[in-house]
Amino acid sequence: MTTSTDPDRSAAMLAELGFTTRMAGRELHGAASITPAMHVPGVPRLRTSILAVWTDTLTGLLATQVTAPRVPVTLELDVQLYRPAPAEGTVEGVARAVKVGRSVFVADVEFSSSGEPLAIASASFMMAPDPGLTVPDAFSVELPAPPEPLATPLAERAGCERRGPGVALLPRSADGLNISGTINGGLIALAAEEAALSLAPGGTLASLGLRYLQPARTGPVVATARLRDGLGRVELRDSGNGDRLTGTATARTFGTAA
Repeated sequence: MTTSTDPDRSAAMLAELGFTTRMAGRELHGAASITPAMHVPGVPRLRTSILAVWTDTLTGLLATQVTAPRVPVTLELDVQLYRPAPAEGTVEGVARAVKVGRSVFVADVEFSSSGEPLAIASASFMMAPDPGLTVPDAFSVELPAPPEPLATPLAERAGCERRGPGVALLPRSADGLNISGTINGGLIALAAEEAALSLAPGGTLASLGLRYLQPARTGPVVATARLRDGLGRVELRDSGNGDRLTGTATARTFGTAA
């Protein structure tokens, strides 16, 4: 699970990705410039996990308009790319609510780059079970650019390490937490991506689907992937909290030819 409403965005690691947002009618629009720090290691293409972060940001912000003052938590998130992501330029996203229910909120996102469709994505949310967990009074869905953009490769910035074929480890860090004090779901997406790509050197992810089963409270999160014919499953466990299963992911690679 993840929330998308960090009360101190200037200190949040994922805010360094530079995603800005603005309302346009009932839609939430976002944009960010791709930098080399956002690339897959050794491959000059934007990480699919960063598109997952931006999906969570856009859809989570829309969800708060329904759940506020309560905080939304992510249940599922899915990103599907039409083609391998670019190495540079600007990515733009447009999010729209598709279901506003009493218990579940669902939104879709369309991403584009250089005027061409790049990916489609979606996410579903529920309200955090703790009624005392609320968004800050000064909260806004319109996010400005951060004062300092991401300068260090994302995995290095997060301390996410590949520990062997199919295994990645993500530590808990103070600036990688969501509003509930648990490990941000966008970073969990990064761990899943790293585990899958460790089995596909030179490849990038064509899709990444995540199911958040329970919060990752303690860390490190250990992602363990199995990959066959470009299709993989990833288990994500909170190793410091009884090795509990915190989420699962499905990933498909474009392969080295991409």
